[in-house]
Amino acid sequence: MTLEEKAGQVLLPFYTGLDHEAQAAAVERLHLAGSMIMADNVPGTATGLVDVPALAGVTRRLDNASRSGGRTWPGLIGVDQEGGAVSRVGAPLTRWPTPMSYGAAGSVPLAAEAGTGLAAELAPLGFTVDFAPAADVTMGPADPTIGARSMSADAGAAASLSAGFATGMLAGGVLPTVKHFPGHGSVTTDSHKGLPVQNATLAQLKARDWKPFQSAVKAGAPMVMTGHIAVQALDPGVPASLSKATYTALRGLGFKGVAVTDGLNMGAVADRYPHGSAAPAALAAGADLLLMPADAAAAHAAVVRAVTGGTLPVSRLEEAARRVVTMMIWRGRSAQPKPPAGPGAGEALSAKISARAITVVSGKCKGASVAGHVRVAGGTAADRARFAAAARDAGIALGAGPLVTLIGYGGAPAKGDIAVALDAPWPLAQSVAPTKIALYGRTPGAYKALLAVLAGKATAPGKLPAAVGPYRPGTGCR
Repeated sequence: MTLEEKAGQVLLPFYTGLDHEAQAAAVERLHLAGSMIMADNVPGTATGLVDVPALAGVTRRLDNASRSGGRTWPGLIGVDQEGGAVSRVGAPLTRWPTPMSYGAAGSVPLAAEAGTGLAAELAPLGFTVDFAPAADVTMGPADPTIGARSMSADAGAAASLSAGFATGMLAGGVLPTVKHFPGHGSVTTDSHKGLPVQNATLAQLKARDWKPFQSAVKAGAPMVMTGHIAVQALDPGVPASLSKATYTALRGLGFKGVAVTDGLNMGAVADRYPHGSAAPAALAAGADLLLMPADAAAAHAAVVRAVTGGTLPVSRLEEAARRVVTMMIWRGRSAQPKPPAGPGAGEALSAKISARAITVVSGKCKGASVAGHVRVAGGTAADRARFAAAARDAGIALGAGPLVTLIGYGGAPAKGDIAVALDAPWPLAQSVAPTKIALYGRTPGAYKALLAVLAGKATAPGKLPAAVGPYRPGTGCR
């Protein structure tokens, strides 16, 4: 490869809007590894659904662009599809509940099945990599970024569940990316906005935050993402994504795959490293793949300039490019979905996950909490519509009876008779409703599970995977 081609193979850019041809041209011109697909890149139908054939056409065009110049390996066509709030591709693809559902259900096989089901719908649409799962161990309500994206506040549970989910994704034909090393669940700043500072000792990090990454490495995870977190015990004031000490620590876990940065357009990095300068700095530190630079052309030029100027050894760039290309050749040979799944094929599994995860934090564990009639408040209009549809299916009418208050992402504590947390369960701690339920999702299947429990037609087997105020981890019906 030429120097320009090597520089392109370590960059995975994003773009805005639906001008896919312009992005394909940029991929070809700069020899880029592939492209990210964000929510605003997804073509839609007049009814608000994803235009599935059109999306497959977009990924095919971008993959062809990445193969220009005689390359024979597939491109990196990436997406953030975790389930819950972080889901860039919507219906008719399966709507998955939050990853914390797997911690509440407490089942590694279920997490693995979900990983396979999610990936098996993405692979036929041309996606080759998903930036999931988040293996971060959440510390609770002081964690502003991860929350219900974390599978558990228990490091051992987060380790086994996230490794299971990642292994399942590989079986579904998509490369998982375990994130965000050295752990984003125990810092109090959102790295999209600023630079979080991690003050824990290395011993504390190894005992908590690093356990899921150690487990993922042992399970053969092909990619690990570094977060924009300044770890004082490793490299004070420097984002982990640009810290040589952090990449040394990651490799010290035995990791031999592709180390990818979190998005270089995020506030924690973009404000401190202008004009593409983060790209060569991350490579010099030990990154192999640079995700979403704010300006791909500027980042590409900065990498080339750093090599020609002698500040970035060409051997380091070659090592990074070789890892990325090797991974994509391997994926092309080995990771085909068996069998591919159509859009929405996982809806029954999604509903099963929510039925296994739903947790009664306080209130009745047996019998009906609602008989014949119910009122609903809170949430979004879509939340209330899904609740109403599930109530009708359960034979319950709206307009009278107990008041169910839905609490969405970042919502306030609720009043009424029954408080239901649709995302992280933290708001239940201060809710005055006598019955408190953690649902961990707002999918049609989640509402079906909720109404089955409220009507006394099903029990709630889930257990809290994290403390919620006075309610300890493991709280739930016995």
